[in-house]
Parts: sequence; C-alpha cells; structure tokens
Amino acid sequence: MLHPGGVHDEERYRVAMLDWLACATRGRSERAAVAAARAGDGLLDRVAAAATAGHVLDFDDTWTPGLAHLSAPTAPAALVLAADAGLTVGVALRAYATGFEAMAALARASHPSLYDAGRHPTAVSGAVGAAVAAATVLGFGEEIADTAAALALLGAGGQLAAFGTDGKSLQVGMAASTGVQAALLAAGGARVPEDALDRFATPLGARWATPGAEPAVRRNWIKAYPCCLQTHTSIEAALIARPIERPVTLTVHPLARAAAAVDLPQNGLEAKFSLPYLVAFALERGAPNVDDFAAVAPVRSSRIAVAVDANLGEQEAVLHAGDAEVARVEVALGSPQRPMNAEQLAHKVHELAGDQLDGVLDDPDRPAAEVLEAAGLQ
Repeated sequence: MLHPGGVHDEERYRVAMLDWLACATRGRSERAAVAAARAGDGLLDRVAAAATAGHVLDFDDTWTPGLAHLSAPTAPAALVLAADAGLTVGVALRAYATGFEAMAALARASHPSLYDAGRHPTAVSGAVGAAVAAATVLGFGEEIADTAAALALLGAGGQLAAFGTDGKSLQVGMAASTGVQAALLAAGGARVPEDALDRFATPLGARWATPGAEPAVRRNWIKAYPCCLQTHTSIEAALIARPIERPVTLTVHPLARAAAAVDLPQNGLEAKFSLPYLVAFALERGAPNVDDFAAVAPVRSSRIAVAVDANLGEQEAVLHAGDAEVARVEVALGSPQRPMNAEQLAHKVHELAGDQLDGVLDDPDRPAAEVLEAAGLQ
C-alpha cells in the first residue's frame, strides 16, 4: 500500500523508489532505453540502461530546490549494484537514501547557476549521488565515499540542449554509470586530495552537504503528468480555465521558460517541453498521460502566447484571456504542498506497471535482484 508522502522519511524514500521503478518498468521499451540496453551487458552498462529507462518518460520524481530528479541516477545505482552483489532491498533503500541526499546537497547549492549555464542538474549532480549510493551499497567508509564523489564530478556532464531528445535520459544514464564507476575506482585504490570534493565542485558554485539540513525527501515531488515539471502548473491552469476558444497568454517564471523552451514540437519528446503545446492540449483535451506523447496531437498551440515574469514563483503559472486573469496555480498536484493521496499514487504505479510491482519493496530482506526482475530490468 502506498501512502501520500508518508509520515516517516523511510516511507518517503520507499514511495519515491517505487515511483521510479514504475517509470522504469514502462520506460524500458522506449527508444533511448532500448538503445542503452543494447549498448552492453556489463555492470556499468546495466546501471546506465536502468537509469535511462527510469527517466525517459520524464515522469519520475523531482526535487524543486535544486530542480533535479534525485531518484533518476541514485535508484538504479543502488538497486543494480545491490543486485549484482547479492544484497537485499533494505541495503539498496538505505544506499539510495544516502545518495539521494548527497545529490540534493550538490543540486541545491548549484541552483540556479547550473540552469543559467545551460547544464542539466540531474546529470551533473546525479553522478555524485550515484557515486555515494554505490559506495554505501558496498559498505565503504566516508573517505572512499568522498573520493568516489570527487572522481564522479570529473566525469559529470549534461546539457539543457538535450531536452526533447533521447539525449536527456541517456545523459542521466551515463551519470549513474559514471557514479558507480567512480565508486569502484575509489575502492580500487584511487585517491585524490582531501579537499578535492570542495575544489572540484567550486566551478558549479556548489559545496558539499550542509550539516543539519532538512532531508531533501521531505520536499520531493511525485509527478502527476509525464512531462517537464516546469509545465505542470501551466497544465493545471489550463484545466481550470477550460474551455476557452480564444487566444490566451501564459505567464511563467523565466526558469520555467528555459526548461520548457520548445514552441513548435515536432515529436512527442519535444512536446514534453513545450508550454504552448501543453496548455493548448490541456485546454482542448484535458490532462496528458503517457500515451498522449506517442506523437504530437493536432492542437492549436499557436493561440498560446508565453510571457515571463521573474516575480512569479519558479513553478507558478498565470493564464490570461485578454485582460482577464482566468487561472493561477502556484504549485501543482504531486508537490509537497499538494501531495497525491494513496489512491492517486497507487493508480500511477498501476497505470505504468500493472500489478507486477505490488509489494515489491515491502520486505527489506528480499533480494534486490528480485526487484529488478519484477520491473523487467534484470
């Protein structure tokens, strides 16, 4: 049984992991995920393939203080490595939580500088999160974990320009693989200076974790729509305002416009990052689901003008028809402020994976390999 957000952090991590698994189960047949799976069958290849599958739908959980998908690289790093080592679900979940929080610390400290520089925070900070998750699975101490994180930063990459292409999910897959490789290099004896982590992170405007900070998982989003999170409030504003036949103006924060910059999508992947298209779709057809992104629908996106206002919240959206404000949404369904209830969460998982993931994370002593098998990722 899923619980909305959960009252304990352990439950929040379990919900986020299950959400990621459901996304990966459905996403594994997408083109980018198939290509990643065909690239090789070694440990690092399997990590990259699972991470790509979990992110390719853009339906996986998101953390807005750093605008990063914290499960996307850390969940596959923890699960695949735990399965490879013959370890349990409990080990994988603890390692995932550790990597999740480490990735959040870097993403938070780097926000919005990474976006401003055209970098993809999930891919950049994800290499570090995956490294820490992998080091935790293998039981390494703090020194080796810090070395792994520092080495992972050397291989970190990812560009916003990849949004709307196979490259977005593939660069997350490569980040997860980079992190696991960094942990294995550290375990093999590679060393860097003690202050390397801080020095390597400096170009990102980032520092390592802040002691005593609130766990990032408490502010994690479980996404209600399979598209860029920065479009979700715009979709909901359109759902509130429909039906409207005349031209409308959508106003969003500049960061939302940068994340969803496609105006005339040519395919379903690009449509996930198009504010005009998604507002028009919601006005004319309702909320989009996974199947709606198989192709571009014939909606009248040209009647949607997009404006920016830095005084709005990063996720806030305002819709005007002429001079009249017809809808305003500050935070969308799935956010910490508006979490899904148990029924909505369960519906999402079953919509993506049927009943094959039912109870899959309930027993901490269950072999992690069985979880991957249930999700079709083994």
